[in-house]
Amino acid sequence: MSSAVEIGFYHLTRTTLDQVLPTLLGKTLDAGERAVVCCSSVEQVSALDAALWAVKEPVWLPHGTEKMGHAAWQPIWLTAGIDVPNGAKFLFRIDGAGPELLEPFTRVFDVFDGHDEAQVQRARQRWKNLKNAGHRLVYWKQGERGWAKAG
Repeated sequence: MSSAVEIGFYHLTRTTLDQVLPTLLGKTLDAGERAVVCCSSVEQVSALDAALWAVKEPVWLPHGTEKMGHAAWQPIWLTAGIDVPNGAKFLFRIDGAGPELLEPFTRVFDVFDGHDEAQVQRARQRWKNLKNAGHRLVYWKQGERGWAKAG
């Protein structure tokens, strides 16, 4: 199987999810794309929602959640489910959350916390499964001067 979907694994080692995600989402919007961010819990959706409203750079990240509604209008949608009501082509999977079917997306970001051994082990298993399924995979790890592409 050959897939047009690029799946990037983003291994957090120096900063937290709420510090990294705004930059990645800002670049997504700059590219003229929409994003869906699939979280592992409703609590994580609430925490990321608060973090995105508080972010200073980029200045503003327009986004929504189920509580806010108007899903189709939202360039960034935060969910604890597998819904993609905003037509996003960029999928952010936090610790593997979200839909298993990746073909509707042009780019997938699999973000996991390198300080949580259970998340690292789950990411390794996802990598193996996706590689065996024939997907194009890229591994990014935080280094001293930003992201370093490996393997």
